Parts: sequence; structure tokens; C-alpha cells
Amino acid sequence: MSRQHFSIDGEGDNWVIRDLNSRNGSFVNGVKLSAPRPLAIGDMIRASKLQILYTEPARTGVVFETANSAADPARATVVINLRDLISAAGPSQKPGLAAAAPQWNSPVQALLRAGRELVAGRPLPELFRVILDMAIEASGAERGVLMTLENGELLEQAKSEGEFRISSMVRDRVMNDRESLLIHDAMGDAMLGGRQSIVLQNVHALMAVPLQTEDRVIGLIYVDSRSSLRPFLPDDLNLLTVMANVAAIRIERQRLAQIEKAEERHRFEQEQAAKIQRLSLPDKAPEVFGFVLGGKNVPCFSVGGDYYDYYHMPDGRWMIVIGDVAGKGMPAALLVMSLQAYASALALTASDAGQFVAQLNDAIHPRCPGDRFITFFSCILDPATGDLTYCNAGHNPPLLLRAAGEIENLPPGGLVLGIFPGVNYTSGATRMERGDQLLLYTDGISEAESPDGEEFDLPILEEAFRQIRHLPPNEMLDELLRRVDDWTKGAPASDDRTVVTIGRT
Repeated sequence: MSRQHFSIDGEGDNWVIRDLNSRNGSFVNGVKLSAPRPLAIGDMIRASKLQILYTEPARTGVVFETANSAADPARATVVINLRDLISAAGPSQKPGLAAAAPQWNSPVQALLRAGRELVAGRPLPELFRVILDMAIEASGAERGVLMTLENGELLEQAKSEGEFRISSMVRDRVMNDRESLLIHDAMGDAMLGGRQSIVLQNVHALMAVPLQTEDRVIGLIYVDSRSSLRPFLPDDLNLLTVMANVAAIRIERQRLAQIEKAEERHRFEQEQAAKIQRLSLPDKAPEVFGFVLGGKNVPCFSVGGDYYDYYHMPDGRWMIVIGDVAGKGMPAALLVMSLQAYASALALTASDAGQFVAQLNDAIHPRCPGDRFITFFSCILDPATGDLTYCNAGHNPPLLLRAAGEIENLPPGGLVLGIFPGVNYTSGATRMERGDQLLLYTDGISEAESPDGEEFDLPILEEAFRQIRHLPPNEMLDELLRRVDDWTKGAPASDDRTVVTIGRT
């Protein structure tokens, strides 16, 4: 090289290379420089025996490089697959495992140790590391990387220090064709297309094998070596292929064990949540002089978003509430618990149904996610007179069945809860006479669908209410839920179902 051979200067967003009138010239990708030239990722600079590859800043990960798809593997490449390897092994014949790396006494010892190491119930991160270490040790490689297929993308799970640049053709033949590859001369192999990164990393030989179970490939193991003193042998590839198969099966079993453990924990948590929610709902209706009350709740999952309760107010009146959180399952159940906590506190000081619902909305709004809301109905019953004041916040209109048989609706009087603060809610008023019955319900009742897609809509619900009004409260509600179940032909409920009844005797 000349004393001042070339320079690389930053100009704007680019790096520009200039030859400084050197005697032997400077070259980029084999072309002699005659003028300043901006560099691009992947450019190879050469000056005498110095080579510089202009590459990405990160030098520690795994990069798959595009290779020439038309190139045929060089004769120095060994290709096998697990199926042929296993089928070639008879009852008394080891599958082509004639030699092992110097640190292993025999291939049998290697497989026995692999069996001992992999049988332990290690967590997956530790298991990946153990598998890679055994692969490097068994093959006599200097370094390696283990990758698994996660949601269609290969992700590194364990690796040696430094950067790995792997041909995309090697990756595709391992992952798609389920082939194990041994490349003796990585620098000259046609499959790698003379990759400059291979030259810079000084990779002499490499092996890549699939992490393959019986029916699919879940990843790959790649190892390489810079030394030519102990070349990779076909038997090394056979051993590594078998070890990778054993490791893949162990990885899958560990994943299944983790899934089962997580599902078991989830089931336990669901059972505990369901138990807590059942305890938060009334175990029985209160005894109110001159009235009979009843309530039933059937969540479509183990926990649900429906809620009802009875509150005995300090002045002797009773507040009966029913609510339905948008959505189902655990998120809805958590919001129900918050709703119940505020409702039970505010009910003790409420004087009017509309004022109570307004205060409840302001309390629940900051804790209600943007994609959630609550339909809610509250009524205050005076047992002495039968007077009923109520407020309906976007809930299904309750049905008031008069003793004479006509039905009145108690329509909404305001917006659903949780969307906006500071909403005004109006109260309605009516009086329950002897023989009148009030039915509160959630949309899991009125929107239950038959196999033909017909809903158990308001006219059907009203007629069923008339037919079963003579039954005691709990029997009446059981019969109503049975009719809904018959309507859907026993199909799993798509929403929580809750019903509450109030009858004046």
C-alpha cells in the first residue's frame, strides 16, 4: 500500500471513498476507483491485501444473505435428511455414526449424554443453551446458533458471540426441504455465491441441520469453523442431525408442558374468580313484607359481566339494581367488581334513583376503559306503599306485568354508564299494586338466538312472562331460563343471562 492510499469521508448522509493517487490503486467491488464514489451497504473495498466490507452497524446477530438461487451445490457439499438416515439404520446398525469429535469418546456416548441432558425438566431458555453447547461440542465446531420458528419468523434462541451471516439458500433448504447440509469449503462453495462476508468472517466449513420432529421443522442449528485442522466429516453431520431430532422433540414436549401448566394456572385462576364473583352476587333474595323477590345469574363463561343486587336503605326502602358490562369473561367481571363496590357504597346515602345513577356514573367513568360501557337499571321500592321510583341508564326496559295482564315498559332515562362524566339522569315513578310483577333482565335473554337466527325478542319474552307468572319467583326464573335454553336448542350461551323478579302479594 502507498503511504496515503485512500480516504473515506462523511458527506451528508453518505460515506465517500477517494483514491489518493496510490501506486497500485483502490478497488470497490473489483472496480478500480477513478473518481470519488459514495459507498453502499455490502460494498467491498480492496487496497493491496487489505479488505474492508461496508456493512450494517450491528455485528452481533443473525443475518440471512440472499444467495444465487441458480447455483448448484458444490461437490464439496454433503446433503442428507433425517428420513433416509433413520431408514438406513437396521436393528443392529447405527445410523452412519462412525466417528465423533475428539472430545467425545464415541457417537453412542454423545447420544447417551444428549439423552441425559435433555431429559431434565429445564426451562426453554436454558434448554436452548444446553442443546447448542452439545451441538458445538459434538461436532467439533468453534461456534454456532440455534434458531426456532416463531409465528413464521426464525428467531435466535441461543448463540455464540459475534455475528452470523447465513445464506438464505442454506436456510431454505434446511427449513423447507428438511435437509442437513455440510459445506467443506464455505469460501468457494457455489451455494454461497462467494459471499464476501464468508471471506471476512474466515469461515472454513459449516453445517446446518433442521430441528425436526416427525411431522414438522421447528427451527435449525447452524455451526461453523474457521480452522481446517479438524474438518467436519459426514459422520459429524449424521450425528448432529440425530441430536437435532432428539432436541426438537424435547423442545416440543417442554413447550407443551409449559402450555399445559399455563392452562392449568389459568383454569385455577378462572375457578377462583368465578367463586369470588358468585360470592359477590346475592345467595338468596331478601324477605320484603308484602313482596316476593328472586334473582338468577348464568354467566356464559366461568365469570361474566352481568350484575344484580338488593340494598336495604336506612329509611326502610329497598333498592334493586341490575347491570350489564359490555363484553364477557374476565375483563367484564373485573369491571363488575368495581361497579358493585361503588353501587353498594352509594346506595346507603341515595335519596333518588336518578341521583344515585348519576353519582355511580361519575364514580365509574375514570375506571371504565374506552371500549367498555355499562347498561344499568336501578329502582327504589317502598314496601309500605308499593311506590317504585326508577332510573334506566340504557338498559333493556324492564317489564311491569299488571294483575289484569297488560304489560308496561320502564324505558331508558339516560345514557349508559362509563362513557361521559357529569351526565344528568331522570327518574321515573310508578306504583306496584297487588298481583303486579316486575321482570328485570339482561340482553343475554332477549337476544338469545335460535339455530335459525331468530331472537327470543320482546314479544316472545312478554308472552313467556304471562304464562309463568303464577309460579314462585325462583321457579318462575328457572322456567324462563329453561325456555330460553330450549329456544337456542341447548347451544352454548353467547352472552351472560340474568333475570330478577319483584312481585307484590
